[in-house]
Amino acid sequence: MLNDIFIGIDHGTSGARATAIDSQNHIIGEGKSRLADHRADPRDPCAWYAAAATALAIAIKNIKRQNVRAIAIDGTSGSMLPIDINGKPLAPALMYNDPCQNLDILEKIAHTAPLNSAAHGATSGAAKVMFFQAAVPLTYKIVHQADWIAGQFCGIYASDDNNALKTGFDSVSRSWPDWMESVGIDRNLLPDVNEPGTVFAPIFSDVAAKFDLPLSTKIVSGTTDGCAAFLSTGASKPGDGVTSIGTTMIIKIISETPIFDASSGVYSHKILGNWLAGGASNTGGGVLLDYFSMEEISLLSRQIDTTAKLGLEYYPLSKPGERFPISDPNLKPVLFPRPENNADFLKAIFEGIAGVERLAYGKLNSLGAPSLSTIRTVGGAAKNDTLTKIREHCLGIKGSRPIHEEAAYGTALLAKHGFQK
Repeated sequence: MLNDIFIGIDHGTSGARATAIDSQNHIIGEGKSRLADHRADPRDPCAWYAAAATALAIAIKNIKRQNVRAIAIDGTSGSMLPIDINGKPLAPALMYNDPCQNLDILEKIAHTAPLNSAAHGATSGAAKVMFFQAAVPLTYKIVHQADWIAGQFCGIYASDDNNALKTGFDSVSRSWPDWMESVGIDRNLLPDVNEPGTVFAPIFSDVAAKFDLPLSTKIVSGTTDGCAAFLSTGASKPGDGVTSIGTTMIIKIISETPIFDASSGVYSHKILGNWLAGGASNTGGGVLLDYFSMEEISLLSRQIDTTAKLGLEYYPLSKPGERFPISDPNLKPVLFPRPENNADFLKAIFEGIAGVERLAYGKLNSLGAPSLSTIRTVGGAAKNDTLTKIREHCLGIKGSRPIHEEAAYGTALLAKHGFQK
C-alpha cells in the first residue's frame, strides 16, 4: 500500500544507521548512533543492540509508526558470537577482521573445505565457529552479528545466505555441507539460513511497545553490510556493476549464475533471485596517497586532459602483491616511466586504476558473469570527475549515478522485498 513503511538497520564497523523508506523507496527517516557512545568495546553485543536501537528510535521519530510493515538488519561479514538458548552472549564476539590464531583449525579447513568455498582463511566464519565450539562450553548456537541483532527484535536467531557464506554455507545446495562435520564442526550449533529478504518472524510484543510499532511488524532476513551497500546503489539486473574505490578497489556485478574462483578470491552472494559476484584488487586510492596529498590530487586533476590517453600501462600498487584480477602475491607495481609533469603522473595512475578495473570485469566475464552493461561507483574516488571520465573511456560505458550509498537504505529495500514477496 502507498502508506507502507520499511526500515533497514545497518551495523557497520563504527556504529549503526537506520533508514525508513516509503512504498516509493523515498527516504522518510534516518538515524545513526556510534558504538563508542554506548560501550568502549566494539566486541560487546550489548553495544551493538544499543546502537541499533538508538539509530532506529531516531529514524522513526517523525514518521507514522503505525504504517511500519517490516524491518531488516545487515551486519559486518564474519563477525560472530556464541549464545545460550535464550540468546544471551556467552563470550565477546570475534569481529570480521579478527584472525583465528589456531593453526590446527586453519589447516583442517584448508585441507578439507572445497577449494572454491569462502570458508578458507584466518578471518573466516568457519574458523571462528571451530574456535568457539572448543573454547566456550554450553554453547547453544554460534551466530553472526546481523543474526543476533535481529534476534533481539524477534527471539529467533536465524541467518541469511550472505552472512553465512564465509562460515561455509553452500548457497547452491542451500545447506551446511558435509565437509563441516569432517573438520569437527557440530552443524547443530549453526543457525538456520534464509534467503536474504525473507520474512522469518514477527516482532516481539515488548519491542513493538518500546518503539511504538505495530504488532504486525515483520522481521526480514538481512544481508552483509557490503551486499546492502551494493543494493542501495540501484543496481538490480544482470550486468549491473558497482565499483567501490576507497583505499583498495572492490568490483561486483550481478550474474544469473554463481561464480567462484578461489585462485583469484572470486565468490558469489545469492540475493534477490540472482548472484552478486565480485573480487577485490589492491589498487585504488591508497596508491594515490602514496604520491600525492588530497589537495594535490584535487588541484592536479583539474589540469588533466581526459580526451587523450597517455598509454603508459601502469599497474598501480602500494607494494608487491595482488589478489584480483591477477592472483599473484609477488606481483610488482608498475609505476614507470614517470612523467616529469606531476599532472601527467597522476593521469597515468588514473589510467592504471581504470585498466585494472577493466581487467577485473573482463575476468569476471571470462568466469561466466555477464558483460558489464551499467556501472555505478561508490567510495571516496567516486567524487573525482577526472578519474570518472578516464574510467568511462576505458570501460566504454557511461556511469550511472548511484541512488544511494548507505547500506541501511539497501537493507530497507530488502525489508520491503520480503514483505511484498
